[in-house]
Amino acid sequence: MYEIRPIQKHELNGLLDLYKHLNEDDPALEVDAKLEALWDEILSGPDQHYLVVEDDGKLVSSCVLVIIKNLTRGASPYALIENVVTHPDYRNKGYGTGLLKRAQEMAREKGCYKVMLLTGRRDAIPFYEKAGFERGSKTGFTIRFDGK
Repeated sequence: MYEIRPIQKHELNGLLDLYKHLNEDDPALEVDAKLEALWDEILSGPDQHYLVVEDDGKLVSSCVLVIIKNLTRGASPYALIENVVTHPDYRNKGYGTGLLKRAQEMAREKGCYKVMLLTGRRDAIPFYEKAGFERGSKTGFTIRFDGK
């Protein structure tokens, strides 16, 4: 059995270690005063939620849920899930699916009328479908400013 919970402030380094398995070509971030100030800002905002799974004292899976205020659909907010990652040694144990289900529950509790998620990984499509996401009902578009 495992617990899905909000990340704690002191777990920034564990999250950054986990993110090495998300985008392996990303440069490592230096935990300095500027990054710590950003982390404080992220954690203090009411609409951005970092969810994690811990196994044997190590963060092994995470996602971010962002609630976006809205003036359509009866002023109901919507949500975006991003940065879904599970450490390769802990995959196929239900951690990622559990995180996505919990994020969906949180979005519903906050009155969201939908949750959106994008992936560029074709091999992840069955995983997202298993977690309840529907492919093909909408078309996603992106513009990248980082050249990747």
